[in-house]
Amino acid sequence: MPGQVLAYVRVSTAEQNPDRQDAAIRDALKGEPERWFTDHASGASTDRPALAALLAHARDEDTLLVASMDRLARSVIDLDRLVIQLTRDGITVRFLKEGLTFQPAVRADPLAVFQLQVMGAFAQLERALIRDRQREGIEAAKARGVYRGRARRLTREQVEAARADIRAGIPKARIARDLRVARQTLYDALKPQPAPPPPTPAPRTAS
Repeated sequence: MPGQVLAYVRVSTAEQNPDRQDAAIRDALKGEPERWFTDHASGASTDRPALAALLAHARDEDTLLVASMDRLARSVIDLDRLVIQLTRDGITVRFLKEGLTFQPAVRADPLAVFQLQVMGAFAQLERALIRDRQREGIEAAKARGVYRGRARRLTREQVEAARADIRAGIPKARIARDLRVARQTLYDALKPQPAPPPPTPAPRTAS
């Protein structure tokens, strides 16, 4: 049984309108995908419920269309992780603007395999640059006499880099040491963040 054709769209809060991405996907298909997944969030946002729903829904032999790479991922690290996850699950991923198609290993052509390897190399470079910036920041703080030792909280960028290192097989103890934080600080930062409570309704006034 052939898989479904799926489409993922992300519009930032500044754009609001997904029409251009929708049109690019319809033009590529000469029709409609079987399911749309649309997020309204900035690239920096980690709250993307439609992407989570897509990853839960997609199955072997499905095909995912995305207008461009920057719509799916926030960084090269994120892009590399998502494409590997999807193709390992048997899903073909097409990026229309870039003209790139990534297929599961059993169906992948040599050029696509090479492109994925290059993307992985860029992801590794990005992780290294993040760590370099962290070290430079520590050295600059020491030079100014304002370094306070191990940081109590990690930035979103540091947590993202740590998750990528864990997927690459680097022990958490080493990651915590490189980040100059206690292991418990790293463990706490890696925990899923609870959703904020719903707003309290305003009290009714007597008429």
